Amino acid sequence: MKYEIFGSSVPVVEMTMEPGESVYTQSGGMVWQSDGFRMETNARGGVLKGLGRMFSGESFFMVTYTAQRPESQIAFASTVPGSLIPVDVEQHRGMVIQKGAFLCAETTVETSVVFTKKVSAGFFGGEGIILQSLSGRGKAFLEVDGDTVVKMLAPGEVFKVDTGNVVAFDRTVSYEVETVKGLGNIFFGGEGLFLTKLTGPGQIILQTLNFAEFAGRIASVIPKSNN
Repeated sequence: MKYEIFGSSVPVVEMTMEPGESVYTQSGGMVWQSDGFRMETNARGGVLKGLGRMFSGESFFMVTYTAQRPESQIAFASTVPGSLIPVDVEQHRGMVIQKGAFLCAETTVETSVVFTKKVSAGFFGGEGIILQSLSGRGKAFLEVDGDTVVKMLAPGEVFKVDTGNVVAFDRTVSYEVETVKGLGNIFFGGEGLFLTKLTGPGQIILQTLNFAEFAGRIASVIPKSNN
């Protein structure tokens, strides 16, 4: 499989595939394709995995596209302004990703739900108690809101991030949520009550736009109907 990423505002990844090669995505992820693909929709991995995907922000059903002709082309686009990044899952020995980050992957890549180690991280961290894990081998493509920032943490190195700006991290990185200290910081600091604490070693992928916060700001200025 060959691929190319186009666009800068709402990017799209276009793949060129040979007969027998397959890629899967959540429902509604495909934006265009050439003639010559077989499409199969199911709860990939069974009902339990489908339910797990729903809790982690993805769709219950996944759609698999298999090329039937040489140099078949198919494309998948991001859902909000931002960027797309390819991830070599085997090279990273798996990754943990936040809800909504998964766009598509080769069928040799497996997705599964993963629970945060601390319940508080799930309830208060802003990303839900269930995250997603990528394993296997092959390419996966992740959606990033805004621009992508990649950092490599040394063993024991700590990075604190607004939770909505975390995209993914290596399995070697520990994840927890800590409370912002000081009443003045909590009420007037503008950063919320909690921050995500990521501890190395390993790579972390961050995004410059917190789309939930962005959408909230837009909603706050929309005129309300008097009816």
